[in-house]
Amino acid sequence: MSTIIKTIRENITRPWGLWLLFLGALMFTAVIAGLSVFWFGLSITNLTDLVPWGLWITIDLSSIAVSAGAFSLCAGVYLFGLKRYAPIARTATFVGLIGYTMAMLALILDIGRPDRFWKSLVYWNTHSLLWEVTMCVMLYLTVLLFETMPILASFEWLRRKYPRIAEKMEQVHHYAPVLAIIGLGLSSLHQSSLGAVYGVIKARPIWYKPEMSVLFMFSAIVGGIALTLLASMLSARLTSKAKVNDILVERVAQFLGYLMIGYLYFRFWDWLAQTYTYEPGRTEAFELLTKGTLSFNFWFGEMIFGALIPTFLLLYKPTRLSPFWRMLSFAMVVGGVVAFRYDTNLVGLLTVISYLPGEAAISYTSYHPSLVEWAAGLGIISYGLLAFSLGVKYLRVVDHRLVSGEHETVQVNADETVRA
Repeated sequence: MSTIIKTIRENITRPWGLWLLFLGALMFTAVIAGLSVFWFGLSITNLTDLVPWGLWITIDLSSIAVSAGAFSLCAGVYLFGLKRYAPIARTATFVGLIGYTMAMLALILDIGRPDRFWKSLVYWNTHSLLWEVTMCVMLYLTVLLFETMPILASFEWLRRKYPRIAEKMEQVHHYAPVLAIIGLGLSSLHQSSLGAVYGVIKARPIWYKPEMSVLFMFSAIVGGIALTLLASMLSARLTSKAKVNDILVERVAQFLGYLMIGYLYFRFWDWLAQTYTYEPGRTEAFELLTKGTLSFNFWFGEMIFGALIPTFLLLYKPTRLSPFWRMLSFAMVVGGVVAFRYDTNLVGLLTVISYLPGEAAISYTSYHPSLVEWAAGLGIISYGLLAFSLGVKYLRVVDHRLVSGEHETVQVNADETVRA
């Protein structure tokens, strides 16, 4: 017993033990906050009838967005034959699974009555975009579970204790192309439908536009790829368990830079198109976004530091070849996507338009997350960090020496070296 206690004390005092202790404390606080919400209801939060979607929905939308690297990179590897990028797609798949489970945790808190989630499976409302989103989330989460089975099979304890189960899980890799096709369809439907949920709400003029689906789709692709590359590079600099091929990362970073040009075009077009004419509700919300309380977040979080600067850094070769500037660019892209989802969600809710007979009256409301919302939200983020940390340490989710689904060391190219 004394030996076990001594071992625990030694591990706790190490950086790895302190990291787990920190995340565990945040998650424990989140559990208490979540149980409080289930017991007392959403009345202990700052969510109201005017602002029913707040911090938790932002975490949900952001988690879904940064999980899009799974379907986009897997599509490139298995559908377009870019096999050399299979190790990066392997990491993206694991990040995607974590992101979707984070989104579901946020939704469990936000919907208020999680015990009724099964009703969407029984009572099909095929005219509802939220129903389509619900079905896509559950189906794509199932696909991600199958796609990550070869990764989970690399857990040494499982391979030693249950070798047959591990072998069966590894064999799922043979169906990777089929799973990639299904995942591409489901995730594409889901990402675009999330934007369409906002885009069809006519009562919120700032949302009511056809390009919402395109913006949500594009932001998810760039955010998902950026987070996968950022997590890979950061892991390789924090632990020897992670191995990255810097040349592969740099090539994907260049591709991401070109994608950012397209994203910038759509964001600029969306911004410019709303300046032409006056429309009650839309114009006031647009001014709130560009000149009001959300303006700093919009101009600096979304446009300048979230899109314009990282695009330049990723396309300019000297900065793209620098690991520091490359990682900073990835972080800014991820931050810009989160800011876009936050701004999009709140700007339509903070501007309230009255549809009573007579002249349309515009009023404003405010929203600040409560302590309970922050505690639960930080716990969900801590869960994601913990899951990825354990994956790096025990499942080799960041190892560019591996061919996806196989457990042998390979050389990607004769002239390419793997850097730790």
